[in-house]
Amino acid sequence: MSIMPMFPLGSVLFPSMPTALRIFEERYIVMLSKVLGDEPSEFGIVLIERGSEVGGGEQRFPIGTVAQITQVEASEGFIGLVAQGSRRIEIVEWLDDDPHPQAEVRDLPELEWTESLEPLRGQAEQLVRRTIAQASEFVEQQWPADIVLDDDPVAAAWQLAGIAPLGPLDQVSLLRSGSLEELLRGIIDATEGAAEMLTLRFDDDEFPSPDDFRTGTGE
Repeated sequence: MSIMPMFPLGSVLFPSMPTALRIFEERYIVMLSKVLGDEPSEFGIVLIERGSEVGGGEQRFPIGTVAQITQVEASEGFIGLVAQGSRRIEIVEWLDDDPHPQAEVRDLPELEWTESLEPLRGQAEQLVRRTIAQASEFVEQQWPADIVLDDDPVAAAWQLAGIAPLGPLDQVSLLRSGSLEELLRGIIDATEGAAEMLTLRFDDDEFPSPDDFRTGTGE
């Protein structure tokens, strides 16, 4: 176990996925000044369960991902950074937020690949790519359907979870997966649920908004 600076957000970061953040709150600027002195420069990201990203006092999910900083750029009024998800963590205990959120955490086991999972992986990838393509007909998607995935099958599975057009509750449910098979089956189930939305018929005044394709119902 270790003590790690934390960044609660309204979104989920998966291992092997990038994230871009704008840091403008004083508490996170303080956190960043400490983190950048370490090698690697990293902090934990967890999904906010209730509350706001700004000002503190929010409730947070007890599972997250370590973000390793790859790029930092100062701008007027904020600091921009790019980070890469590396490994999953579980929150053992939240500590005092002064001067910034921090927690005692433990690393969760890495998921293991076996060749027997290849058909399931292929099914998940095909479904995710098809659903992104379908969803892009209604609203612009963050990731293209033909995005290139990592050659490592475990990293690619996490990337499928990250690019699938799912809401944060579905995503945090996937982040909890105890095995690669559970993750792949979870991706398939959640993406099929999102794809079903695309088959609904909307009247002109009920045309789907971007939020319609980012609403999760995961446990």
